[in-house]
Amino acid sequence: MTTSRSEAARSNRQPLTVVPDRDCPLCPRLLAFRQANRTREPSWHNAPVPPFGDIKARLLIVGLAPGMQGANRTGRPFTGDYAGDLLYATLLEYGFARGSYQARPDDGLKLIDCRIANAVHCVPPQNKPLPVEINTCRQFLAANLATMPNLRAIVALGRIAHDTVLKPLNLKGSQAPFGHGAVHQAGALRLYDSYHCSRYNTNTGVLTPEMFRSVFAKVKADLD
Repeated sequence: MTTSRSEAARSNRQPLTVVPDRDCPLCPRLLAFRQANRTREPSWHNAPVPPFGDIKARLLIVGLAPGMQGANRTGRPFTGDYAGDLLYATLLEYGFARGSYQARPDDGLKLIDCRIANAVHCVPPQNKPLPVEINTCRQFLAANLATMPNLRAIVALGRIAHDTVLKPLNLKGSQAPFGHGAVHQAGALRLYDSYHCSRYNTNTGVLTPEMFRSVFAKVKADLD
C-alpha cells in the first residue's frame, strides 16, 4: 500500500468497508430510488453493488455507477448491459479475465489480476449521480484502494470516475487532467484514463473498440 492511500484511508475516519450496507441510508435520494425499484422489481439485486474480482489484483477498474438493467439487476458490475459487453470482451482479450461472459453473474467468468468497482455503488435516477452522492460514496472507493495490497494500476472509465479517484490518490485535477489515453503517476500507482464504454459513447463515435482496447493494451504492457 502506498503512503498516499494509507493517509487517504485514515483521513476518511471510516472503517475500511469496501461496499455500503444493503440498506445504506447515506444518500436519501438513492435510498428512495432503491426502495422504489425493490417494490417494482423484487427479484432484482436493487442494492449497493459490491466490487468484482480478487482484492489481491494489481489492476482496479473504476466505473461510474450501476446501470438500471445491468448491475442493479444482476448484482455484478457491468453485467447485463452494453458497457459490460465491450468491457468484458476487452478483459478477455488481454488476459484480465477467463471463461465466457454471458451477461449474468453465474456465467462462471473469472477476473485475472483485475478487480472492478464503481465510484457510486447504487443506481442513480437517469444514471446521473449528484455531486453530493459521489462525494459521500467516495469513502468506499478509498477503502478499496487502501485494502488492495498489490495495486499498481487503475483504469478510470469516464471523467467522474477519474475525478473520484484523484482525492484518495492525493492528486489535484491540475496535476492529472482527464483525457482518453492519458496516464498519470501517483507514487507507485499509475492512473489510466478512458472514455466510458457506454452505448452512447460508442454509438456516437466518441469511443471506438480500438480506442478502448488501446488503453488495456498499455496497462497490460506496463504490468508485464
